[in-house]
Amino acid sequence: MKPRALLLSGAAGVLLFATPMRQRPAQQPDFFPFAVWYSGGKARAPMLSELTPASRAEWRRDLQQIKQLGFNTVRTWVEWAEAEPRRGEYRLENLRLLLELAQEVGLRVIVQMYADAAPDWVGKAYPYARFVTQSGVAIPSQVAPGFCTDNPEIRKLVDGLYAAVARVASRYPSFHGWDLWSEPHIINWAEIDYVPNAQFCYCRASQAAFRAWLRQKYGTLAAVNRAWHRRFAAWPEVEPPRFSTILSYTDYLDWKAFISDRLANDLAARYAAVRAGGSNHVVTSHAAISSLFTSPHAGEGASDDFRMAERVDFYGVSIYPKHNRPETHWPAWQLLANRPNQGWYIGELQGGEGNIALLHGDPVTPADQRVWVWSAIAAGAKAINVYAYYPMSSGYESGGYGLINLDGTVTDRAVSTGGIGRIVGANQDLFLRSRPVPARIGIVYNPLAQLVGGAERRQDYPEAHRNSLLGYYRVFAESNIPVDFIHRTELERGDLPLYALIIVPYPIMLTQAAATGLRHFVEQGGHVVAEARLAWNDERGFAAEVIPGAGLHEVFGVREKHVWMRREPRLTITDTTAVLTAGLGGHSLRGALYASTVDVLSKDARVLATTDGEAAVVEANYGKGKTLFVGSYIGWGNQPEQQRDNTEFIRRLAEWAGVEKPVGTSHDGTTGLPVIARLHQSAQGYLLFLINHDSAGQDVAARVRVPAGAYALTELVSGAARSANADGAGLHFDTHLDPKDAQVWSIRVP
Repeated sequence: MKPRALLLSGAAGVLLFATPMRQRPAQQPDFFPFAVWYSGGKARAPMLSELTPASRAEWRRDLQQIKQLGFNTVRTWVEWAEAEPRRGEYRLENLRLLLELAQEVGLRVIVQMYADAAPDWVGKAYPYARFVTQSGVAIPSQVAPGFCTDNPEIRKLVDGLYAAVARVASRYPSFHGWDLWSEPHIINWAEIDYVPNAQFCYCRASQAAFRAWLRQKYGTLAAVNRAWHRRFAAWPEVEPPRFSTILSYTDYLDWKAFISDRLANDLAARYAAVRAGGSNHVVTSHAAISSLFTSPHAGEGASDDFRMAERVDFYGVSIYPKHNRPETHWPAWQLLANRPNQGWYIGELQGGEGNIALLHGDPVTPADQRVWVWSAIAAGAKAINVYAYYPMSSGYESGGYGLINLDGTVTDRAVSTGGIGRIVGANQDLFLRSRPVPARIGIVYNPLAQLVGGAERRQDYPEAHRNSLLGYYRVFAESNIPVDFIHRTELERGDLPLYALIIVPYPIMLTQAAATGLRHFVEQGGHVVAEARLAWNDERGFAAEVIPGAGLHEVFGVREKHVWMRREPRLTITDTTAVLTAGLGGHSLRGALYASTVDVLSKDARVLATTDGEAAVVEANYGKGKTLFVGSYIGWGNQPEQQRDNTEFIRRLAEWAGVEKPVGTSHDGTTGLPVIARLHQSAQGYLLFLINHDSAGQDVAARVRVPAGAYALTELVSGAARSANADGAGLHFDTHLDPKDAQVWSIRVP
């Protein structure tokens, strides 16, 4: 299975994750957890409430109320600092009691592990295992950020904790599975603001691990010297780069690649530890923010969701659409993800209004929860974990994020969210067995593109890569056209069987292997769109002799001629007879950063738009397929403010590549808050999700592409039923969506 990156957001601000590479076979889910974070009492994660003689009765009452609301699972947590106060002495009484009470009440339990919060005795025993910045500052742990697992002694202790918890939890029938790492970074839960631009980790063990990584990549020290423009005489002299130079920055590229691998391997070690402890339960982890929205420059260590998801059964993300201040609340489209696969988990879904010190988000309403939950399930989520049952009782988030009130009174959003859980539970098999219909459009996620210039240029246009991806994505998502994010490495492997159209936004650094994958894809009949300065730099940070680089000038039939750096360059449409530009004469596409013009090399190429009278958008044939070169960044130019001409041009890319949408509605193409339609399929039939993001009710006419014949339709939320016939154009029916509400239609052959 190949998970696709999702598009939602997390605790620090913004979605999802995933990975296609050689992922371990995911377990076939037989249960849909609809959970709320609760660990007994009112202590906030990762802390625990002290056990008292009254705890059993108090916790049972809470769990009974959680069950009555409609939840089928609770997510509890184990923190290393609490769980192992002295070496080898594990105190898991809270976990045992919760698992026992959950069994009595009829709830399942997911265990969230926190190894980033370490007991003090670890630092006393292994002071050299502190995290170290690039400037050599060793960071003391104040419970967080803990200690570096590149040190074998720390790795062994963490593995021992996971195995010990596995031995306990696995004894209880109520235990469902794991989340091994909440929001993975090299360091967690600590802001090292007294060190300028702190980067991690430069401890002696991390440096040794980096040297081992370089040996595996390059083989010899001579090869490292050639790549880095250095003159090391022995391996112990090799260190991670601490600053940039005007020379090569290949060392920095290697360092950031190592950090990504290190995080993924750390997650794999935790997976192995719970298996060694005797647990065969489902294993998950979840990111704070989708790596689509983050930067590999991040000093705390940025994970690659695609790499992380390889290491567990299901990967997930934190979702806080109204996190902590109104101006950062998500627009509706940001919850419109699509990912075909076994599924993904919401590790944290905002339960109540956000709060960080004096920052306060707007109230979370039952309507918000309806839109958020059904949007996630429509995008393929196979678990919901609401954060949290009680509001945060301490810390700078004090008073925030609770599903109920801190005094225990139940809110209307708790009743509403639990009601959705009851519907999901009653139709569990339908939701588990259905999958989003496969997307035929892939947008390439290529973190290398963010690293051009190395460490010295990390602040140059940090929004470029993210906005370039989203500017394309949202057009398709809001038009109800399924779209995936695919990793650059999928191009390198040629692993593209589902797609008719590949879009490569902001492609300024590309590997030769990825370029070869694009060439083969087009040769075999695929359609590819790529933007300005395609493969300008290779994976070493070296400039191409001809742009597009890596031989792609032959595939796209163009060669870069001039480049102008402009804030909002315009590409004027000149050919109005092509599929992409018909009726758009005199219109222009808004780009960003560069206007690039080209010399046309291919005899059958077609110039669709110009800049200053020179070719800027060129369509060409290559092999059995087609290419489109766009001489600016029109995805970035379409985000965050959409442009009418950009949107129409991007939407037509699907038609250009012969991609048909599985569901159409009467609202497609309208402006304003969208009505979203998503279609799942299974051996039993189809599930159609209709989600109204508007605060007004909407009459909707839907057309679903299913084989001709008679169908029985059941709306799972209301229980309404009807029959309908599909003709050659699909199944047509009308419905009314209430404000900020959703309908889920089961469509089956009677």
